[in-house]
Amino acid sequence: MSSKATIELPPKLIPVFQGQSRYRGSYGGRGSGKTRSFALMTAVDGYRLGRAGIKGSMLCAREHLNSLDESSMEEVKQAIASQKWLMDYYEMGEKFIRSRDGRIKYIFSGLRHNIQGIKSKARILRAWIDEAEAVSEAAWRTLIPTVRDQAPDGVWKSEIWLTWNPEAEESPTNQRFRVSPPENSNIVELNWRDNPWFPGTLEEERLNDMQNRPDTYDHIWEGAYLVITDAQIFKDKFEIDEFEPRPDWHGPYHGLDFGFSQDPTAAVQSYIHNNVLYIRREAVKRKLEIDQTPQFLAGEIPQIAMHQVRADSARPESISYLRHHGMPRVQAAKKGQGSVEDGIEHIKSYDRVVIHPDCSETAREFRLYSYKVDRLSGDILPKPLDMHNHCIDALRYALEPMIRLKTRPRVRFL
Repeated sequence: MSSKATIELPPKLIPVFQGQSRYRGSYGGRGSGKTRSFALMTAVDGYRLGRAGIKGSMLCAREHLNSLDESSMEEVKQAIASQKWLMDYYEMGEKFIRSRDGRIKYIFSGLRHNIQGIKSKARILRAWIDEAEAVSEAAWRTLIPTVRDQAPDGVWKSEIWLTWNPEAEESPTNQRFRVSPPENSNIVELNWRDNPWFPGTLEEERLNDMQNRPDTYDHIWEGAYLVITDAQIFKDKFEIDEFEPRPDWHGPYHGLDFGFSQDPTAAVQSYIHNNVLYIRREAVKRKLEIDQTPQFLAGEIPQIAMHQVRADSARPESISYLRHHGMPRVQAAKKGQGSVEDGIEHIKSYDRVVIHPDCSETAREFRLYSYKVDRLSGDILPKPLDMHNHCIDALRYALEPMIRLKTRPRVRFL
């Protein structure tokens, strides 16, 4: 490392990485530079520890992680590439990052399904949890005591880092690290105005959201909690809770919404019982090629190929491909004028909608899916915004027979 090498961070983050802390973190809105900065500092700390002869892992985790494409790997690679001395220390491949001296390696993992596996990994020097708002209390209870190594002489100790955009005040992450932060923690709020390198393209998006999406602007850009308003379609209609389907439930009902460009492909599995709609599984991935779709869906929703799957009729070529490649029971959902509104009213007609915690994207959409709001009058318009609705569209397709008949299955008596 050159004596002239410098690390550029947003000024508010500099104190976060100074001195001794067990927890370091930052929360706030989009464009703040949180992710870029923490990715860079994992590499800097890995360099420092490795050059001191310490061997171990830099864990980069999220609550849900289906593939390396959804991990923080690319952010870390870009951070390393920004500094020649880091490039000299690390080697990077398609699926790995490690130091050339073999002392430091990166691990990219999801917490929900891999938390027990993380416990068996090599010594974890730093654990950086990005998008930490979604991390469950159970995951925190397991992870925190797992990341506990330290040198006998106290020269180094394992640390936990986290970055998140607050959504709900009652979330486990927010309660643990913002409302009642632990001792020996250094956590700050960081928003777009705190980023000296805030790009012009994001400024255009920010101003557009300020003008056209006032309901969610503060949450997305200013780090505020997501405020539930009357414009939100499923306000007070759903809950997040653990459950397992029982034999007397109706279903499963599967729906599939194909991705377009940056939009994700989304599939859901749902059940109905006693006028309650249950959503048990989801499969959501961006940039999913059609030839990868059958395998991905089968991995996220076991045995989906054995069931009827109703998919977006706007993609007949994709439906045909799936039929001939392992999913013979895929069919086009019958859509028509007013089908979106009919589907929304059908979902709202259930006494409750219960979303399993595994379905984090579905839960997020149920929080965010909103009606349009007149910019001048503030009146709520009877037209849904075409955003935050990929899992919800898949759910509408899954329930299409009941929507079309304007009925629901009767209670089954055994």
